[in-house]
Amino acid sequence: MDRPFRLLLCFFTLWATQVSAFDQAPFDVPQNKVLLTMQPTPDNSRNSEGSFATLLSGRIIFCYSAYYGGKGDDHDPARIAQIHSDDQGLTWSAPKTIVENEGRYNVMSVSLLRSASGKLHMVYLVKNSWLDCRPYLRTSADDGATWSAPKLILQAPGYFVVNNDRLIQTAKGRLILPVAFHRSRGQDPLSSRSFDARATALWITSDDDGKTWQESANWWAMPVRSGSGLQEPGLVENTDGSLWSWARTDAGFQYGFVSNDGGKVWSAPVPTTLASPVSPASIKRIPGSAELLAVFNDHSGRVPFPKGKRSPLVAAISKDGGSTWGAPKILEGDPDGWYCYTAIHFVGDDVLLAYCAGDSAKKTYLNVLRVRRTSLAWLRSE
Repeated sequence: MDRPFRLLLCFFTLWATQVSAFDQAPFDVPQNKVLLTMQPTPDNSRNSEGSFATLLSGRIIFCYSAYYGGKGDDHDPARIAQIHSDDQGLTWSAPKTIVENEGRYNVMSVSLLRSASGKLHMVYLVKNSWLDCRPYLRTSADDGATWSAPKLILQAPGYFVVNNDRLIQTAKGRLILPVAFHRSRGQDPLSSRSFDARATALWITSDDDGKTWQESANWWAMPVRSGSGLQEPGLVENTDGSLWSWARTDAGFQYGFVSNDGGKVWSAPVPTTLASPVSPASIKRIPGSAELLAVFNDHSGRVPFPKGKRSPLVAAISKDGGSTWGAPKILEGDPDGWYCYTAIHFVGDDVLLAYCAGDSAKKTYLNVLRVRRTSLAWLRSE
């Protein structure tokens, strides 16, 4: 056997091994089941990022971006729709619109939170142009039956991005929202050339249940040369009261920040151990424990991954506040899959996950929404 042929055979064997690893990945087990997949239709071009909440009745609601025009691109028309489940997520209702399109382009990227006051808060983006995208807040005092008029959270003009399922309340009652600010490169509000993809991270807080908001004392830009900056940040509170935040980057890792004063001042961003493409990570603390659950696209090499794509989607648990992570469990492993913008909601001993689940080969990318229920015991197992 000549050397070129041996090299070709080795390459094919490696490729086949990786494909086989995807095919045999344990993401189709009873403890990790898909409950709902919402495909795009001609009059509903995209169903994507959203957030869960459990009502006092036990009903679970999920609010998400429902696009009704164009191809479902980020600046195409969209409303906020809601589905509900009365059986812990096993089956879901037909969707209904709860927020009409209030922007020149769309409304999108929902976060739901029941605050200590008992009220439900809904934060979402109103996108008017390539120069104007800001978060708004609605509140429900009747468990989601009706919602208040929208209230602008950030008064300053500009393009501010808040991912779905990002609003948190600390043990001391402070609401905190992580934000990415994008500068303008031009003055034409209708031109994408006016948008600067390089984001700066900041955090806004409220100590009066969302009536007023304050910016963090410092904002952070990416400390190394970058085309992405610090995009789509998230945050979580650890059991010691410290706050850990992270942001997606094009440097091969999520970058992290720490605050020890409730979100006023943040440490400089540094690479975390979460290796990923330019794709957001979702992290929440498992109730009643110090463990953090992360759902992200693992590109560390621990599992096979296709470069430049948002696959595989894995879940991993940290027992040390995000410094290190246990062995990942593969949730989705299609090499052409486009898995991202995960909402995390704990239900008893399980967790509901809702995320974009399109296909890069079919060019459906963010247009498909999937809901999955996964056992915490399975995620913790070796």
